[in-house]
Amino acid sequence: MNGNPKQKNNLPKFNLYWLYAVLIISLMFMFFRGNLGDGGFDKEVPYTTFKEYVAKGYAKSVTVNKSDGIARFIVTPAHIRDVFHQGSDDVGTAPTVSSKVPSVDKVEDFLNVTYKGSVSYEESSHFWLNLLGSTFPFIILILFYFWMFRGVNGGGGGSGGSGGIFNVGKSKARLFEKGAGLHVTFADVAGQESAKEEVQEIVEFLKNPSKYTELGGKIPKGALLVGPPGTGKTLLAKAVAGEAHVPFFSLSGSDFVEMFVGVGASRVRDLFRQAKEKAPCIIFIDEIDAVGRARGKNASFGGNDERENTLNQLLTEMDGFGTNSGVIILAATNRVDILDKALLRAGRFDRQIHVDLPDLPERIAIFKVHLRPLKYDPALDIELLARQTPGFSGADIANVCNESALIAARHNHITVTRQDFLDAVDRIIGGLEKKNKVMTEAEKKTIAIHEAGHASVSWLLRYANPLVKVTIVPRGQALGAAWYLPEERTITTREQMLDEICATLGGRAAEELVTGHISSGALNDLETVTKRSYGMVAYLGMSDELSNLCYYDTQEYNFTKPYSEKTAEKIDAEVHKLVNEQYARAKQLLMDNKEKHAALAQLLIEREVIFTEDVERIFGPRPWKSRADVLLEEELQAKQKTARVPVDNVSMTPPAIPGCPSAQSISAPLEQNAAEEAPQDEKPASVLPPEIPTVAAEDDQNSETPNEQPHE
Repeated sequence: MNGNPKQKNNLPKFNLYWLYAVLIISLMFMFFRGNLGDGGFDKEVPYTTFKEYVAKGYAKSVTVNKSDGIARFIVTPAHIRDVFHQGSDDVGTAPTVSSKVPSVDKVEDFLNVTYKGSVSYEESSHFWLNLLGSTFPFIILILFYFWMFRGVNGGGGGSGGSGGIFNVGKSKARLFEKGAGLHVTFADVAGQESAKEEVQEIVEFLKNPSKYTELGGKIPKGALLVGPPGTGKTLLAKAVAGEAHVPFFSLSGSDFVEMFVGVGASRVRDLFRQAKEKAPCIIFIDEIDAVGRARGKNASFGGNDERENTLNQLLTEMDGFGTNSGVIILAATNRVDILDKALLRAGRFDRQIHVDLPDLPERIAIFKVHLRPLKYDPALDIELLARQTPGFSGADIANVCNESALIAARHNHITVTRQDFLDAVDRIIGGLEKKNKVMTEAEKKTIAIHEAGHASVSWLLRYANPLVKVTIVPRGQALGAAWYLPEERTITTREQMLDEICATLGGRAAEELVTGHISSGALNDLETVTKRSYGMVAYLGMSDELSNLCYYDTQEYNFTKPYSEKTAEKIDAEVHKLVNEQYARAKQLLMDNKEKHAALAQLLIEREVIFTEDVERIFGPRPWKSRADVLLEEELQAKQKTARVPVDNVSMTPPAIPGCPSAQSISAPLEQNAAEEAPQDEKPASVLPPEIPTVAAEDDQNSETPNEQPHE
């Protein structure tokens, strides 16, 4: 990588087509070599046998090479089986018999007496042709051997792409000199403000290191970007490369892995050698879990010794820098739980930067970034789109914008409309709409009753997720679906979980009450309910018999349960009790609102798709405010209070904590604050900062994604 690129470009390049041509010619030569006439099989026999065949009349024509001393004749078709004991299909239509003769004169005398056919004599020698035919296959094998090793090493960039068998251990990292070729900046990264701040600080370390070293600080040696897929970890690294204005080495964790022993460790050494020569610089390793997976604890079971050797070399190189070496390692993974602990310790990766799924304001910002290249309706409500996509990552939002443009083009729209975006969201969540799927009237009615049951129960429960729309149009594998708008809670209470379980069981409860039977359409509902109920009982201690106990085993690959068989029976009994109670509760709610549920089901049969406004027209408005509405009201009140604070007292006001009531202004009377907060019907779900770990079941993560109740 340190050589002159112009000199590299002037080097002659080997064209593989020449190799293919030589290989084909050699195969053709080997196939036709030794044949005469129209080609066939050649049999070498002793001279006495040769004379015997000629005397019996087996020869069609004879050729004598005086230089080589070889006589050869073409066998007549009638005697092919007598000579070769095979048919013409096996040895060809013109096979030959050859023999080394003692002298040309004796052969000539013999043929003059015995043979009456055509005889020809040759003076040229076939020595070099025979030599080439015998050695050419070995030459081809040697060339192919070197070409194979050239191809193995030539797949990567950097110095590893120069070719040759001795460059296999070279690093395959791509080098970007001071942002050249990269056009991504931090302006292209929407949301993730805390992660951007820490990453921007790393860039500042490299641009102005003395600012920190003069205060006695040390430049961090590494930062690990951790988060779910699609949240923008690699995009942040690209932004660093685009703005750092220092050499940037980029490679994947799998680039260290190779079929040859010792290559991985050699590539690690070569990478860091190049990085030290280019310092200050940044090394970015994407998907580091490919090489940084935790080493095996039991050597008797074997393991990937080559990968562990590569990891050991990586650990040594990362902890071997001087304080002011100016080399910073960035890495990204979505499986931090499987990384080796030695890799995560301070001194190697000093920082773990969490890149989480975006919240509502961040999704609005991400939509604005991905809407730039689109020609969309100016009246489009971006906040509505952000509310429709809770739990979506940045990659998902980019996919929504692209799908909406494709849908608009399919419908010949001039601009991308609001409905195009909503159809794109439905397409991504529920799958492709299947309007041509044939269903009987009875099946359609059952599906409508099921989905109307979900909508009715969720509308009547305080903590159930707000309804967005319900459809009985088949999508993907589901015959119908109900879309909700999950609240992005910091923590979840027992009452909230019970309401969500009850709403999920509303579909089956409606089927049993109205039709008198249950169907297989509730499979997904039962799976969700069972998983969430076990989480409440076994993990969160939210049951009467097993309260305040957590049977969660943090060892991912442990095959033993952290509780006894007797406790397992209690867990099963508590889960069964919890689910049955919520099922009975859902049935009671539907019985109390039987007419409204029937009207909603009939409307769904007629229109196939209904929205929140239709449910509100039948059931009336919900008497509870959603958490999002409460937070928006509190934010508005906080802005109003801040606007009334005198300038001299602004610095005395403590900062507002996200998700909590705003701090009271010092200049405002306590009575006025109490009067302003009194009308709130519901307190926020959390009074803790968002960075405090939440107590939530594994199933509670489902509340961060659009809730869909399919009827299969």
